[in-house]
Amino acid sequence: MSEVLVLVDHVDGDVRKTTAEMLTAARRLGEPSAVFVGQGYESAKEDLARYGAEKVYLAQDAVYTDHLVAPVAELLADLVGRVSPVAVLVASSNDGKEVAARLAIKTGSGIVTDAVDVQPVDGGVGTTQSVFAGSYTVTTTVTRGTPVVTVKPNSVSAEESPATPTEEEVSVEVSESAKAARITNRAEKEKSGRPSLTEAAIVVSGGRGTGGDFGPVESFADSLGAAVGASRAAVDAGWYPHSHQVGQTGVSVSPQLYVAAGISGAIQHRAGMQTSKTIVAVNKDEEAPIFELVDFGVVGDLFTVLPQAADKVQQNKG
Repeated sequence: MSEVLVLVDHVDGDVRKTTAEMLTAARRLGEPSAVFVGQGYESAKEDLARYGAEKVYLAQDAVYTDHLVAPVAELLADLVGRVSPVAVLVASSNDGKEVAARLAIKTGSGIVTDAVDVQPVDGGVGTTQSVFAGSYTVTTTVTRGTPVVTVKPNSVSAEESPATPTEEEVSVEVSESAKAARITNRAEKEKSGRPSLTEAAIVVSGGRGTGGDFGPVESFADSLGAAVGASRAAVDAGWYPHSHQVGQTGVSVSPQLYVAAGISGAIQHRAGMQTSKTIVAVNKDEEAPIFELVDFGVVGDLFTVLPQAADKVQQNKG
């Protein structure tokens, strides 16, 4: 069975959920082979084996982590040339998409970004995408080279499939141009105690209807163990950090549950959350466009509805 390369998404060996999802998707296409770049493999080893990695390529040279994404793209291009994989799967993060784009150019391959599913098709690999702000679902097949696919977080259900991976250390002579940008400093991001927006199974977002008070949104999110998002209107008004913006020009999310509080549902916002499995909206305006999209809608004031909902969640936990 041919290999499917999966670039491991991790921080110092702390494997992100997206990696388990990609390994699960890779098993549909062939034999999953994880590409682990950086330090912390001993911490990651168990997770990679649990989700079915049959092989692990280890690239632990500091050149891959001391510079921006270009060296990683060169490493993957070398692996593609050596093992001729069925496909290469990368997480749909900012870095992941840049690695994928560079890899596609280096190998003369087709690329699909923000895929929500992958499946084998006659003569290749088929991917499913949600396009045009979620208005259409399309199936795309790469017809040239090795398919390079970035997989959207939370789009594939991670399934365990224990394996005993073989390990192989790999390296490549990195070009001088790939080392042109060096990382000079790293600082740990201040932790909010909430999950990452792109990886969270539940996201609660606030919009113009909050009037700048995200207290009820954060309290309800915390009761559910959810991440907090914001609409462009709320971000542009300075009510919430830009890093939390959900939408076409912000972050795209695809959680199991998405709650939109005080968000009208403009197309810009819908483009970033429309693939969520279940969508709930709370809005005072019963004519708000967001209600055309939702699975459940509540016509009411978020300052009344969300605290009541949070209390009910806490009661059920007890």
